[in-house]
Amino acid sequence: MSAGVDLAGARALVTGGAGTIGSHIVDQLVQAGAAEVVVLDNLVRGRVANLDRALAEGPGVVRLVEGDIRDVRTVHELTAGKDVVFHLAALRITQCAEEPRLALESLVDGTFTVLEAAVEHGVEKVVASSSASVYGLAEEFPTTERHHPYNNDTFYGAAKAFNEGMLRSFTAMYGLDYVALRYFNVYGPRMDVHGVYTEVLIRWMERIAAGRPPLILGDGKQTMDFVHVEDIARANLLAAQADVTDAVFNIAAGEETSLLQLAQRLLHVMDADLVPEHGEARKVNAVTRRLADITAARERLGWRPEIGLDEGLRGLVEWWRAEQAAVPAPTP
Repeated sequence: MSAGVDLAGARALVTGGAGTIGSHIVDQLVQAGAAEVVVLDNLVRGRVANLDRALAEGPGVVRLVEGDIRDVRTVHELTAGKDVVFHLAALRITQCAEEPRLALESLVDGTFTVLEAAVEHGVEKVVASSSASVYGLAEEFPTTERHHPYNNDTFYGAAKAFNEGMLRSFTAMYGLDYVALRYFNVYGPRMDVHGVYTEVLIRWMERIAAGRPPLILGDGKQTMDFVHVEDIARANLLAAQADVTDAVFNIAAGEETSLLQLAQRLLHVMDADLVPEHGEARKVNAVTRRLADITAARERLGWRPEIGLDEGLRGLVEWWRAEQAAVPAPTP
């Protein structure tokens, strides 16, 4: 049996599908001609508004179920009859540190339920979201998928590494076809604006718009490998379609950008003449360098990033400004 899924006419389940990445996957599934896309999301981080485009472009195709992957019955009911599952539901890394039991129940037990249901109901393929957090601070740059996970010291990274091990074991035990994608530093429209654990780029835009300099935690020399959310969504669809199974891929730009450089580029995009300020470095996931080797994704999935950082930041700022304009002014 081929490990590739024909998405035209396919029936898909997307866990966490109202979130930043998940909603872009839903958009692209509709564009690919999927017959049915069921979104399972508890709407803690996800937003119904993130699905507006997909619901408009795919009337009768997209259905949102407000629920949790910890609910075994719901997961099994929604998995039945599906051809492919995109599993994205998770907690943010900082919340995992604050609520590790919830993280265990969601990221580990919830993922087990998703895989158990996929096997029981004959799903053709699972595309699972992993993370560069499994590496911790890598010892080799660019970092390949063969790098060990022993430098990770976050609960989030530990859960993602265990999930990858679960996927491998389900393939060995039951023949489950899967691809796992290790995302590096994700950004783009629909980033969490409202939550307690919102991303630094959102906070920087808020400060710059208010005439205040962006606040960098630490010396700003720490680097990241930024990848646009639309590129990540496209990687998910390619992973589903590719005749590839039992494999893990880095999804990144393959370019190193320091936080100071990022702040300067954002200031430029927002036409702001400000100088970044520095604060105390954060303690959770204090990784000083990220740079991915993305050769495997290019050669085996046919994927490469298409949206450069400056273009992506311009789109992010446009989206964020539109979001701010849509918020009703406070009543006098």
